[in-house]
Amino acid sequence: MAIPPDSEPRPPRIPGNVSLFPGAPESPVILHVPHSARRIPPSVRADIVLDDPALELELDHITDAHTAELSAAAADRARLRPWRFVNALSRLVVDPERFPDEREQMRAVGMGAVYTRTTGRDVLRPDSFDPTGLLDRYFHPYAHAMTELVADRLRATGRAIIVDVHSYPTKPLAYELFAAGSRPPICLGTNDFHTPPELTALATALFAGFGGVAVDTPFAGTYVPLDHYRSEPRVTALMVEIRRDGYMTEPGGPAGPGLPRLATALAALIDAAG
Repeated sequence: MAIPPDSEPRPPRIPGNVSLFPGAPESPVILHVPHSARRIPPSVRADIVLDDPALELELDHITDAHTAELSAAAADRARLRPWRFVNALSRLVVDPERFPDEREQMRAVGMGAVYTRTTGRDVLRPDSFDPTGLLDRYFHPYAHAMTELVADRLRATGRAIIVDVHSYPTKPLAYELFAAGSRPPICLGTNDFHTPPELTALATALFAGFGGVAVDTPFAGTYVPLDHYRSEPRVTALMVEIRRDGYMTEPGGPAGPGLPRLATALAALIDAAG
């Protein structure tokens, strides 16, 4: 029997601010890496008020350094190669994981989809800055491409499993809303609709050897495209936040010997979940 045309996998159209690394056709797993890059286009840099040394320091603090390399190493180790969707630009351009409207709680500290404040709550962009252009040029195309990739995995495999790969600093930064929470070596972010308890339990067991795992502290939640958010139960998601002292020199230094071990654990999660 022929497959109906709307059931056939259709690879997403990829905008310039995204790097898509295809996985195995039968893999439902998507490694989402939104905060690993430092690149800021000159036209965007022009609207940031920090001087160059201050901007470099801010990038050290805000970038989830080496998470793209970690995800690539995990994909190489997995039995069935996952798909990797990587933001090619800094989150100082746009943060693709934020809600683009008043639903976003980080707007309270100037860090909605387009940041106007730094991690230290200093001015990044003027209060009068209009984010519409950045949202139209970068945020919405990114979200559309991720939505298409999830839909493609649903058509191809009947499910999509998003593993959202992040890192966070050992010491709290001033912008954090819940800085008083514990800061375990591994933080798992969940969503009550999209994160099955068995997926959380699986990740907790696989990362147990890194010194401690906690759920939704100091960061909570996980990324799901808005078109599927709280409406498509076949889309499951889990955020993996790795404390940076476990794999790199902080704030923005080189990766260390912890990275290969973390990649092996992440590959085990990919294999077990997929």
